[in-house]
Amino acid sequence: MSTTRQPRSDDLGPEAASHSSASAVSATDQARSLALSNASGIVPLARDFTRQALYDWGWLPASSADRRAAAEDVLLVVSELVTNACLHAEGPEELRVACDGKVLRLEVVDRGAGQPAPRTPHRAGRPGGHGMFIVERLCLDWGVERNQDPPGKTVWAELAAPA
Repeated sequence: MSTTRQPRSDDLGPEAASHSSASAVSATDQARSLALSNASGIVPLARDFTRQALYDWGWLPASSADRRAAAEDVLLVVSELVTNACLHAEGPEELRVACDGKVLRLEVVDRGAGQPAPRTPHRAGRPGGHGMFIVERLCLDWGVERNQDPPGKTVWAELAAPA
């Protein structure tokens, strides 16, 4: 399953703005992290950071509709994971994005104690509560790892890299 909305001209382009004023960024070949604690505009910041990684790793600009859909799915999942941390877990602390060529892994670290889960039964017409259902539908796998120091959790999701 993938998103089908047509991208705006500015939706999937490289980002010119620096994120250094709001966060600390580290990068290696195909693994990056973005500190999100105390940042403003966290969801757009996380999407922009991930979009830039997809550009740097050759996912964008997309050469086909399937590749564009794969990139849009990644951006949607980032939005959902970060939004979930904002709404239910005292806000996200860090976003990690890594790709090994076959699988792209997203991780959102927060200090929340809750357990994210898709709302069941899922009702498409009901407002709200669709985030983890979307993650479950778009991803190869997802889960939660408990963190001891500092206390909290890492919610992770894995998506297939485009062929």
